[in-house]
Amino acid sequence: MSDLDNQARKIRKAILKLALKYNLPHIAPAFSTVEILVALYEEVLDKNDKFILSKGHGSLGLYAVLRQKGLNPTISGHPDIECAQGIECTTGSLGHGLPIAAGIALARKLKAKQGNIYVLISDGECNEGTIRESTLIAAHHKLDNLTIIVDHNKLQALGRIEEILSLESLSKKFAAFNCRIQEVDGHCVTDIISALQDKSRGQPRVIVAHTIKGKGLSFMENDPKWHNRLPNPEELKIAEQELA
Repeated sequence: MSDLDNQARKIRKAILKLALKYNLPHIAPAFSTVEILVALYEEVLDKNDKFILSKGHGSLGLYAVLRQKGLNPTISGHPDIECAQGIECTTGSLGHGLPIAAGIALARKLKAKQGNIYVLISDGECNEGTIRESTLIAAHHKLDNLTIIVDHNKLQALGRIEEILSLESLSKKFAAFNCRIQEVDGHCVTDIISALQDKSRGQPRVIVAHTIKGKGLSFMENDPKWHNRLPNPEELKIAEQELA
């Protein structure tokens, strides 16, 4: 196991502990983002960059990573802005993080300021009209300092995306909006890093990360019921064994 893979395992353990301590049940949505967050915070982000978690229900993953970095964000069900502790904006209502990220990226372009903006959205969040509007704005202004990462785990709160509101090909949709597209295995840290470091020119970039909701726990993976649920004592024993 590589150091980065080991870091991902530690983050999943930390997520579970935070969920139990603060009675926050959004474990599975956080688990699908772990390798993406590890890639960003261990290898990609620098002092001039900003990261926005638009899928706010996955906040446990961000809290765990920021704590590993020595920060102390307030732990709650969704992120509340706390820039000194690494939370760049308040999110939770889906579709809000990308407009904010696009606005910051545009402001930096206009002011000729350095630094890239990274925003992580969920695939279910792509049902929101603000995602399309913001992507059009980003493409129109050639915001090549903006990277949109889609956590494409194919599930949303109440079921499978293809059954609730099919997105078909996300890559084709974002490409039609004049974005540069890359698809990666969202649980391969090295592939994610490679994609993030391959800079775009003249276009916003979209990385479609194919992930598994609940990744890391056999009883949680790809099961819609785990969107918003804490494990019972028996499930907790299994979780502790599988994350050991």
